[in-house]
This record gives sequence, C-alpha cells and structure tokens, in this order.
Amino acid sequence: MAASVAHDRSPVPERRDGWLAALAAAQGALLLGAPSVLLVAVGLWWNANTVAHNFIHRPFFRARWANALLSAYLSLLLGFPQTLWRERHLAHHAGAGCRARPSGRLALETSLILLLWAGLAALSPAFLLRVYLPGYLLGLALCCLQGYYEHTGGTTSHYGRVYNVLFLNDGYHVEHHTWPHARWSDLPRLAQSSARTSRWPAVLRWLDALSLEGLERWVVRSPARQRFVVARHAAAARRLISGIPDIRRVKIVGGGLFPRTALILSDLLPEARITIVDGSASNLDVARTFLGDRAVELVHGLYRPSTSEDADLLVIPLSYSGEREEIYRHPPARAVLIHDWIWRRRGEGAVVSWLLLKRMNMMR
Repeated sequence: MAASVAHDRSPVPERRDGWLAALAAAQGALLLGAPSVLLVAVGLWWNANTVAHNFIHRPFFRARWANALLSAYLSLLLGFPQTLWRERHLAHHAGAGCRARPSGRLALETSLILLLWAGLAALSPAFLLRVYLPGYLLGLALCCLQGYYEHTGGTTSHYGRVYNVLFLNDGYHVEHHTWPHARWSDLPRLAQSSARTSRWPAVLRWLDALSLEGLERWVVRSPARQRFVVARHAAAARRLISGIPDIRRVKIVGGGLFPRTALILSDLLPEARITIVDGSASNLDVARTFLGDRAVELVHGLYRPSTSEDADLLVIPLSYSGEREEIYRHPPARAVLIHDWIWRRRGEGAVVSWLLLKRMNMMR
C-alpha cells in the first residue's frame, strides 16, 4: 500500500504514454478524412474516457509546452476545454464542487473551440448542423451516461476483457478511484476483490434494469401484472404436476420478491410442505408480504445442489446461476420443475407465455 500511495503522489510522465497522443492524432486524421455523426460521437466518448482521461491524471510529456499543446489539441478534437474538464474531474475525485478559475490556458482553449465552430458555420453550415452538432451532442450524452452509471449506487468496476482492451482498462473504476494516478496498465493488478462490479460497461449498465431481477421488481409494483404472471404460471404448473402423485414436500429455489410459484403450489398442493430457499434476506422480506398467512417456510441461504434432495418436487428458477444442464441430466429430486426460456424444451414442457418468452420443463 505504501508504494501505491507514493505512486499516487508523483505521477511522473513516461515515454510509453506518448503513443496515447498518437492515438488522438489518428482520431483527428480519421475525422478529417471520413467525418460522420457516429464517428464524431463515438470518438468523443472514447477519447474522453481513455486518452483525455489518462492525460488528466498523468501528463504525457515532461515539457510543459508539450502538455499545453496536447491540451489545446484535445480541446479542439473533443469540443470542450481540457483545462476546465481537468478541474472538474479532479474536483470529482476530491468529492468537491468545481469552480472554474479563469486562466490564460482556459481562455486560449475556449477561443480555439469558438474559432473552430465559427469556421464550420461560415464554410460548411450543412456539415455543422447535420454531422458535427448531432455527433457532438450524442457524444456528450454518451459521456454523461458513462459518468452516471460509473457511480450510481456506488463506484462500480467492470472487468470485461473486450471493453478494457478497447478503453485502456477504464472498467477498473473502483481501482482508479483508489489510486487515481496509477497508470492505466497497472490497474488490473490493483483489482479489489471487494469492489462493487457490473457485468456491463458503464454506458450499457442501464441494461441491468432489464435483468430478471429488474423485471421481477417491475412486476412487484403492479397488481395487474402480478395477476397476469400468476395466471400464466398457474396454467402451466397445473398441467405439469397433475400427473405426479403424492407430492408432500416442495423446495423452491429462489422465489423471493414475488413468490409466484409458492402462491400457485400452495393452492394446487394444499397439504404439501413448501420451503423457499433464497440468498437475499431483503427479497424474502418482500415475499412475506405476498404470502401472508400461507404455511410456507422461508429459508435465508444459498441453494446447494445435491444428488438426492429431501423433496418430492424441486423448483428451479429462470435466474438460477448454477449448472442448469447438470440438473437436466441428473434430476436431484423425484420431480424437478425447471423454469426456462421458451426455446429450451426439455422433458415434459408447458409454455408459460409467449409474451414472457418463458416455459416450464418437468424432469422426473
């Protein structure tokens, strides 16, 4: 840790960072040769989170004039003064508000941007309105989306290989906040096992809202949606368990939040002992509000697969993260009801809903 702190205090420019400036130069050449809305937008978003971002924390050159020249060039390339963005970004790391301080460099960079825009308006107004401005605004929107999802709910890292290759380890965001002056190539070895993570890069993290848990929370908020989901699942479950005699013990894996399977089976099998095993205590608290006085046991814990379950019927949810294929190959209970996608038919199956793209498969 001591070495990391010392490294944080003295971000010394390194020759091996010079190629990042070359990447920015290549981006500018590409924009001049084949400009498009997408290229302007993606280029702004990519550079702001790679070259320009690294330049904020670790100047690329030892000579002050060289860093000033690159700052002016990046200002023109990205359309906002790098001096202002540097102050804003470092204030973000310090947890403080940003107050723009007038300076000669800020005035120069702002003037260069205004001259560029004025020149485009005079020489090619159609390009300015149809290509540059839409791309510029879309790029800023991508940057805002990136910044928001990197920190909403707490600073979050993404360890996906493809994104981190293309974005110079920008996904190691928790690590970057811990060691803000660490060189981008050093971040993977500083990875923190306790870091909050997401499987999505920040700009795509809104897809978490479309996850199975996100959709489940969407159902919880509407009685009408709850009735629809219960009705569709009940029809499929009734068909599949009708041929299985003497079901006395039922274990449901998951089932917190909206416990549709427990609600259905407690009606279809009123004499059975039903247990829900869920790894989220908060989800089980929500489930209690729906179950009311039904005789359903709630167990907080992770489901541990076994070769022989102490249950006549085991229910596996669509969100099950274990080896689903192993359960299909070797059903661990006398009957196993598996929630799956509609195109994965195994054993005896019943479609829950084409709208939900879901089915149930019964393995005996």
